Amino acid sequence: MRTYEQVLRGTKAFLQGAPHKARNEFHVYINTLQLTEQFPGIQGIGISEIIPHARLTSHIAEVRQEGFPNYTVWPPGERDILTSITQIEPFDERNQRAFGFDMYSQPVRRTAMAQARDSGRAALSGKITLVQESGTGIQPGFLMYLAVYRAGMDTHTVEQRRNSIVGWVYAPFRIADFLQGLGGERSSDLTIRIYDGPVKSEAACLYGCTSANSTPALMHVTESIHIAGRPWLLEIQSSPALERRLSTTAPELIALSGVVVAALLSLLAWSLATRRARATDLAETMTRELKASHDRLEVEQDRMKVILENSHEAFIAIDEQGVITDWNRQAERTFGWTAAQAIGRNLAKTIIPEDQRDAHNAGFQRFLKTGTGPVINRRIEVSALHRNGTVVPIELAIAAVRSENGYTANAFIRDLTQRKLAEAHEAERQKTLDETRQALQQAQKMEAVGKLTGGVAHDFNNVLQIISGNIQMLLYGGGTKEQHEKRLHDVMGAVDKAANLSSQLLAFARRQPLQPRVVNVCTLLGAMDDMVRRVLGAEITVETMVIDSRCNTLVDPNQLENVILNLVINARDAMNGRGTLTIEVDHVEMGNDDVEPFPDLLPGHYVLLAISDTGVGMNADVMAQAFEPFFTTKPVGEGTGLGLSMVYGFVKQSGGHIKIYSEIGQGTSVKIYLPSSNELEQHTSGPAPKDVVIGGNETILLVEDDLDIQSSVGDMLLELGYHVVTANDGASALGILNRGAAIDLLFTDVVMPGPVSSTALVEQAKRIAPQIAVLFTSGYTQNAIVHGGRLDPGVHLLSKPYHRDQMARMVRQILDQRTTARA
Repeated sequence: MRTYEQVLRGTKAFLQGAPHKARNEFHVYINTLQLTEQFPGIQGIGISEIIPHARLTSHIAEVRQEGFPNYTVWPPGERDILTSITQIEPFDERNQRAFGFDMYSQPVRRTAMAQARDSGRAALSGKITLVQESGTGIQPGFLMYLAVYRAGMDTHTVEQRRNSIVGWVYAPFRIADFLQGLGGERSSDLTIRIYDGPVKSEAACLYGCTSANSTPALMHVTESIHIAGRPWLLEIQSSPALERRLSTTAPELIALSGVVVAALLSLLAWSLATRRARATDLAETMTRELKASHDRLEVEQDRMKVILENSHEAFIAIDEQGVITDWNRQAERTFGWTAAQAIGRNLAKTIIPEDQRDAHNAGFQRFLKTGTGPVINRRIEVSALHRNGTVVPIELAIAAVRSENGYTANAFIRDLTQRKLAEAHEAERQKTLDETRQALQQAQKMEAVGKLTGGVAHDFNNVLQIISGNIQMLLYGGGTKEQHEKRLHDVMGAVDKAANLSSQLLAFARRQPLQPRVVNVCTLLGAMDDMVRRVLGAEITVETMVIDSRCNTLVDPNQLENVILNLVINARDAMNGRGTLTIEVDHVEMGNDDVEPFPDLLPGHYVLLAISDTGVGMNADVMAQAFEPFFTTKPVGEGTGLGLSMVYGFVKQSGGHIKIYSEIGQGTSVKIYLPSSNELEQHTSGPAPKDVVIGGNETILLVEDDLDIQSSVGDMLLELGYHVVTANDGASALGILNRGAAIDLLFTDVVMPGPVSSTALVEQAKRIAPQIAVLFTSGYTQNAIVHGGRLDPGVHLLSKPYHRDQMARMVRQILDQRTTARA
């Protein structure tokens, strides 16, 4: 049995005072022992750890995390000392039944474990049934224990051993398997009985209890032996088989019976000794292998020390009390303490800033119990304290290491001082770059504003010159009637040109008041076909392709017509009056990947309108400026440079997107994406023919703060037959309404001075006279009646400047709608 004790001592040395050895390492070590071949009867080698009550929950959780979801410490119940079989090899089906068993909870086992703990020597248990036993073929068994003490602790006295104990290594035995492995070729000649203890009894019988002879044996001997401090009573006698071979009637054999028994005992002893010699040889081999492993471990430790000492990161190790146990060279450079100065100091008082120590200490206490925390196994940036009192920015990573009393910690620390300085320098550089970029953008913006202002001034001054020149000629007299009429028509033409210029500017700025409705783009193109062909001329071929007829979209149809005409005219000029114009309509779905290049475009369904020509094309520089106001490649006097700007503004204001594709000599394609609508197309009754102007006799309240406009508009309304009441502002208009004047139509400017705005005037007018009709007019609405670029529902707007005929038709239309609504 001393051989088996040596096996346990080798395992104890392997553990080095720490029973929680890595499972893979323990498995490899036990495999090298070749238990089945070299040590008959032994069921395995196991480790029984002492589990502090405070760590029971976390201990179970840790083992389960290692891949044993059903692990627990059993049997349940309250006990002063808890132990658990945490490892046993081989970890086969039989030994798995012992996993987690608290052997200290059973008296026979507890007695042997306490004996091994207090003596420091191997201890054998009394007769037991192993927890591994199950089903049939159950054998009595016994256990051998060897205590494992915490490394570095004194174990000279019983008290010291009890304070240092952390667990046991042990070996379970099945007695029949054990003795069967010791037998030789003549083992059938002997009958052996073994009793646990010094007294023979049925309860104490370990082996041979069912083989008693009915007659006394010819040869018989009883011996008391002690194995690992446990007394066994050994009874050996000749078997019936041996006695049958002997002639029991020969007196001389009887005389020799004592010699035969002695010979048999010698045979048993020789068998045991031979087996022991082989086991001793194996133990010596294992010892040599352990020493070689220890030497390799020392080499590996030296190698790791060299790596850590030359690491670019600081390495600090601390024990369960938060005391520094390791401090490499980089830690010296980072924090200003030498290793000799730092080791043995409390970590918190050494490198943790004072205002953070309480939080650190509280977190460290939680870490000791569980080995977890918000900073474990992840990199975080924190501040640490240099020896000179300065704060050092660091990147910290902490690894938890299990110990006998909980957890210790290894910290890897990177000094971020230089990186933070570089980041601050980069931030300052980026700030300067941003300020420079903003200044450049402002300069570019001012340049664009200057260019826009110059273009507006140029075109409006030209318009004013036309108006001024013709009016002066009329004032100074002279000329025929026909010449006077021509001059007046020129003035009206100049006004229309100025109005168109203003409308284009508002479209580019996305400020024009749109009146959208559901329009079928295919139908609109069909209605425009004759107009498009007249604009292009006979030398240009028009091809229209409708790829998908789902082409309803919510837009202002009049503005969309202007967009198409602008693009058609640009295409005509690019082809010099000869070529092919292709108009395509499609329904497309734009996914996330499709709209990614276009930040202002949302995923969804769109109507695609593409207008392509076979003209001269544009280079990249021209395409980059194509949508800028007053930018044009046409000769002076042949374009304002606002056409594409107006198109761009309208498309964006309608929630769409526009893109130009062009190559020199290959032509240009302009693609417009407008949000698709599932609603039916909305048809509206067309306006009265332009050559028919109808007036009326209703009463109109004209509200206009510009007296010149008020006078001219009032005269036009009077000339059309209406009764006109005028007011200079909203308050005056309300006074008229409150006095009970019968007003059929409120015709008011949108931008109104004074405390009563135009919208407030209309709201109160509706309360005073619910049937009153309302028509707004304005040169610019300032979002009073336009939201999201669209007129509010039910609002009618007549944009300035307007012709008498335009005004007459709209006034009549609104009044007629009121009459129809009454009916």
